[in-house]
Amino acid sequence: MYDDLRGKTALVTGSGKKTGIGYAIARKLAGFGTNVIIADLAGPQAEPGEVRTSTSAEMAEIAWELGSTFRVEALSLPLDVTDPESVGSLAETIGKRFGRVDILCNNAGASFGVPNPVHKYDERAWLRTVDVNLHGVYRVSKATVPLMLGNGGSIINTASRAGKFPPPFNGAYAVAKAGVIMLTKVMAKELAASGIRVNAICPGQIRTDLERWRFELEAQVLHATVEAREREMCATIPIGRLGSPEEVAGLVLFLASNESSYMTGQAINVTGGQLMEL
Repeated sequence: MYDDLRGKTALVTGSGKKTGIGYAIARKLAGFGTNVIIADLAGPQAEPGEVRTSTSAEMAEIAWELGSTFRVEALSLPLDVTDPESVGSLAETIGKRFGRVDILCNNAGASFGVPNPVHKYDERAWLRTVDVNLHGVYRVSKATVPLMLGNGGSIINTASRAGKFPPPFNGAYAVAKAGVIMLTKVMAKELAASGIRVNAICPGQIRTDLERWRFELEAQVLHATVEAREREMCATIPIGRLGSPEEVAGLVLFLASNESSYMTGQAINVTGGQLMEL
């Protein structure tokens, strides 16, 4: 199973931290012989109240680890999905180094300005959130698809349960992820004739830095502990626990491979049963 992934090349955005879904995806793919490009925002330290970003050293270490452990070609590249020049430079470098991309995982994401209701949301934070989560998928896809044409491939966009079932006081993120689901469908229709399949994953509560940050914010607002908020959330999940990045990566592996060759335009829930609607 998944033998078709050996020797292919995958670009995984938002993969520069070992605590995230992107890293788990890159590691799963590398484990089946796929060359991987680790791309993330190797920028300044996060502002107070924001989730920590990756560093160039951390990304380089991940690329070295994956390359040496699984004997694949691994490369780390800085990427700001809100900057067209950064996205263009990334695609140019990949084209020169690998010549093609077979798998694109649009996983980079962030949330700013929360918790706030829509009528109190800071406009700059709203626009920044939508720019990262929705326009970033558009920009990276636009730059990468030319490297896939003629060979076919698979694009997997990370949406969210929030794109189908809105969480309170996090409207920009929910709206952006709903947009990712529709963008996935648009791309799937437009690219099917080129042999490129496009699907989205919709994770629920996954044990990542972003999820921990959410629990911390909610605990402050509700005057509770982080542990109490996690227990309350788990009570809403039929399986009764948070998911792991590796469990999400397992679905991405399937969607990247020929095992899912008749699937495109789908937005698949990974929520432990917390969301059962399509």
